[in-house]
Amino acid sequence: MTLVKTTYNRRSFLKSSALAGGGMVLGFSWLASCKPTPEQVRNMPKEWFDINGFLKIGDNGLVTIMSPNPEIGQNVKTAMPMIIAEELDVDWNDVLVEQAPLNTDIFTRQLAGGSQSIRQGWQSLRMAGATAKNMLIAAAAEVWQVPADEITTSEGVLTHKGSDRSAGYGEMASAAASVKIPEEVALKDPKDFKIIGTDRKNVDGKDIVTGKPLFGLDLQEENMLTAMIVLPPSFGMKYESIENAEAVKAMSGIKDVFPIDVYPEGVQRQWSDGGGIPQLVAVVGESTWQCMQAKKELKVKWQADSKLESSAYHEEALNSLLNSPPAAPARKDGDVKRAFKNAAKEIERTYSAPFLAHNTMEPMNFFADITAEKAELKGPIQTPEFLEKTLASVLNMPVEKIDIMMTRMGGGFGRRLYGHFGVEAAVISQKMQAPIKLVYNREDDMTQGTYRPAYKVRYKAGLDENNKLIAWHVTGVGTNDDLVFENRFPAGAVDNYLAEKQRLESNVTTGAWRAPRSNFIAGAEQAFMDEVAELAGKDPIDFRLELFDRAIKDPVGDPEKNDYDPKRYAGVLKLVREKADFNAESNKSVARGVAAYYCHNSYVAQVLDLEMEDDMPRVKKVWCAVDCGIVVNPLSARNQIEGGIVDGIGHAMYSQMTFKDGKPEQQNFNRYQLIRHAQAPQEIETFFVDNGIDPTGLGEPSLPPISGALANAMYRATGQRNYHQPFATEKRILG
Repeated sequence: MTLVKTTYNRRSFLKSSALAGGGMVLGFSWLASCKPTPEQVRNMPKEWFDINGFLKIGDNGLVTIMSPNPEIGQNVKTAMPMIIAEELDVDWNDVLVEQAPLNTDIFTRQLAGGSQSIRQGWQSLRMAGATAKNMLIAAAAEVWQVPADEITTSEGVLTHKGSDRSAGYGEMASAAASVKIPEEVALKDPKDFKIIGTDRKNVDGKDIVTGKPLFGLDLQEENMLTAMIVLPPSFGMKYESIENAEAVKAMSGIKDVFPIDVYPEGVQRQWSDGGGIPQLVAVVGESTWQCMQAKKELKVKWQADSKLESSAYHEEALNSLLNSPPAAPARKDGDVKRAFKNAAKEIERTYSAPFLAHNTMEPMNFFADITAEKAELKGPIQTPEFLEKTLASVLNMPVEKIDIMMTRMGGGFGRRLYGHFGVEAAVISQKMQAPIKLVYNREDDMTQGTYRPAYKVRYKAGLDENNKLIAWHVTGVGTNDDLVFENRFPAGAVDNYLAEKQRLESNVTTGAWRAPRSNFIAGAEQAFMDEVAELAGKDPIDFRLELFDRAIKDPVGDPEKNDYDPKRYAGVLKLVREKADFNAESNKSVARGVAAYYCHNSYVAQVLDLEMEDDMPRVKKVWCAVDCGIVVNPLSARNQIEGGIVDGIGHAMYSQMTFKDGKPEQQNFNRYQLIRHAQAPQEIETFFVDNGIDPTGLGEPSLPPISGALANAMYRATGQRNYHQPFATEKRILG
């Protein structure tokens, strides 16, 4: 039995008797009992987020759980209430889930990202449910005049066997509202879970498939106008003038055309504003179609204010940095230079990846109604609290007068961490003195930026005369971003280890893209790991396991510095080897690749089988072993794993953004290829490690390693290695 405190340095709960017929509203800080480390606080925007919420119990026994976190398809709107419902001991059929608005007085850090929502909220979500149950038991004990420890709960019913009495939660809700909040509560033993660990359908599933207006693009408000934006054609350009504004304003349905300064001088920008282009042109009309026609006719003059970068420049600049050692290494163990001098064999390879657009199914959009008295906004945003702070500065309005409602999102993948489109909607509404729905078309969305950075990484490895790995050198560069995780595998498993990293500053705007940095370097590392294993004459899984064994038994340096747990890492490799029957004779004819990676506090290993058809790979099956601790909702978990695998294969094979004189050359799906149904794996089988550990990240970890498994399988099918993404169009040779 686990006991948890119900408070942490402040009151965690607010309670009141509510609802017309009697009931209880229990407000709780879902992370009040979880103290973040200083490192977590520093890394919060990238790595972790926390949440708050309300629990309401009606007199009819229905339980409403507010879901304050933005829902971007990761299914937290279902999983988080499941955790509360488990400890509350309520029938899941009696649970209603509502999306909460942004409210920084009640909630804190209402964010979605980093695959950390369940991990960070696990204990406190359970605490919230357990506390409510404890108060209901206390109320029943008082009413029935029996000892509280003799009362049991199950599926929303309180029972006292000794007196043969029972009552539904609704009957005790009003009385429970007056009960003193306990100082600590007991949490369930995981073996007693009835909801957690079972398949539960998406709480919005029926509304989604029946076309209910859940998404930002569905929004319709009275007297609402539509706005669209005109972006500079190239990164490195800024607005100068509009040549035919009056003619365009005379077009049917068009209300106005004007430049906007999204972030005027003096505005306090948040980290989430990093991807926005400050100067744009707005077109406002009665409908999206009318605005699109007006955009086609609009003639805007732009001027270059910085270098108009092309893909050739990015390639050259990244190469230059790759060949220029940084002032100091990120990590150094042993003497790498001497180890290579004494190595019997060595191998060096360079890998690269292009810029990538997020291309969410639902393009960026936001509703704003800004008046002198208040600001009301609605839309799909992963970082509403930071958007609110920026708006307070841009609008010169206190946050108390700003209301933000989150709609369900048609995809996020990190793109909606950057809320500039919400600010744009607000600035346009303020100018027009009217409610506005800002809508991006696909070209706007694809050319605005906040791309996955372009990367390049070089690996070098040395083996001794016994084919033991004795030296490892990794150096990586990224546009506007670091690439190398210096304390991840094989750090701690090689006597002589050197990690270096640098960044290329670029005016092409970049941002977090599903599993930042890991999305590329995992595949590169795992492809190189296979080449080293081949050079050593060893089975690729055995070779990796030897290194993990070293990290377990005799780690190099301080093992506390390493990001990963080698036992759990080795565990998923062993599991996927077993499930895929990796070395069976019956599989010798299959082109098979393996990869494993750790990120977002979880471990994933994958085996991929493919066949070449018309000189293109067709993935037949993927086996995926995952160690993410306790799985709250297996149905959703499998969906996330499968989605990450398909996404990773598609982008590694087909997708890229290139530039000519700062202008994106891919502006719609006619030139930017995403994976098609026929190119997706025919079968994906997922296996979760059942170790009882508290949950860790799940939305992103399955994507990074799959490109490595794909590359390794393609080599076995073709005899050729792929070093540069996208693989389908690679024409360069190893440099």
